[in-house]
Amino acid sequence: MAGRSSATAGLLGRQLKAIQKGNDLPGISCGLVRDDNMFEWEVMLMLDDDCKYYGGGNFCALLKFPDTYPMSPPKMIFQNPVPFHPNIYPDGTLCISILHPPGDDQYGYEAAGERWSPVQTPETILLSVISLLNSPNDESPANVEAATMFRAEKEGKNKDFKKRCRKCVRESLGED
Repeated sequence: MAGRSSATAGLLGRQLKAIQKGNDLPGISCGLVRDDNMFEWEVMLMLDDDCKYYGGGNFCALLKFPDTYPMSPPKMIFQNPVPFHPNIYPDGTLCISILHPPGDDQYGYEAAGERWSPVQTPETILLSVISLLNSPNDESPANVEAATMFRAEKEGKNKDFKKRCRKCVRESLGED
């Protein structure tokens, strides 16, 4: 952890401990990837059956915090199997407004208030991710194929999106 801010590491340690102690995030488990690195967390999302597309799935992701946290956002990267989702790049990188750098969006898709701010915490990030898995945003997709299939399903044209999602759930459980 040489060169990394001990204040940032201390903050992350307190935030991790709060998540591990609390019962506010059912179905979410967090821990360090390596005991000597407070800046990289492993997250397990165990989605309940209420999650329309990914219910019953267990998805693993990494949360990687920069040295400049909390002034800068972490990155969240899903591990295999990567959920088939409009807001998750095929390489597993999550695209969600609250993880975009603070300030105005150069493309005008997001208001500054939707983007990262230092008041966000790992807990608010994970709650937002669960919400996004329940309600994909297909307006500015990271995965165009998933967004196209999601739109077609919303329009009642087919059920291909849900089928692909269920396949991801089975893979997350080691069934495929």
